[in-house]
Amino acid sequence: MKTKLVLLALVTVISSASFAQGFKFGIKAGANVTKIDGSSFKEEFKYGYHVGAFVEIKLAKKFVIQPELLWNQINTDTSSNFRSLYSNALNLSTLSNVKLGYLSIPVLLNYKVANILSLQLGPQYGILIDKTKTVLQNGKDAFKKGDFSVLGGAQLNISSLRVYARYNIGLTNLNDIDNKDKWKSQGFQVGVGVAF
Repeated sequence: MKTKLVLLALVTVISSASFAQGFKFGIKAGANVTKIDGSSFKEEFKYGYHVGAFVEIKLAKKFVIQPELLWNQINTDTSSNFRSLYSNALNLSTLSNVKLGYLSIPVLLNYKVANILSLQLGPQYGILIDKTKTVLQNGKDAFKKGDFSVLGGAQLNISSLRVYARYNIGLTNLNDIDNKDKWKSQGFQVGVGVAF
């Protein structure tokens, strides 16, 4: 239900803004360098990717609101602590690589510092769509269905080209098994987009 409400709100904002001046639509893609914090996972960043679309809605001379819809892939590896914490609950026989696919909805406020440079800040809600089952030998769910995080970064606006770098920090405990270990995502995102 919460997911449907978030998507409905995003569609409403985009459709109503499409009639306003200063409205642009675009596509984007790039790399994710992420990790999941917690003793159950290796303390290392791994590469993934993101692709999607964005809308720019001009609010004032220096302010633009930028909702996006992205497919985000997050990769991580479990540590030896994962086996000691969860072997009885999940009957794990091997440690595993974990791949998570999120439908992410960031809503960023862009502040135009200079003609080509904007600073970005805003919330992001991620809906877990795809997850590897190899971590879970019994097919149980280990990760919560949603991840709320905060993004901050900068974007270069060169004509219709957008080049950006962001840092995101997860605020939600992703562990859906128990409270033995807190799992939180964090990482960097770099990419390019084109506005039409």
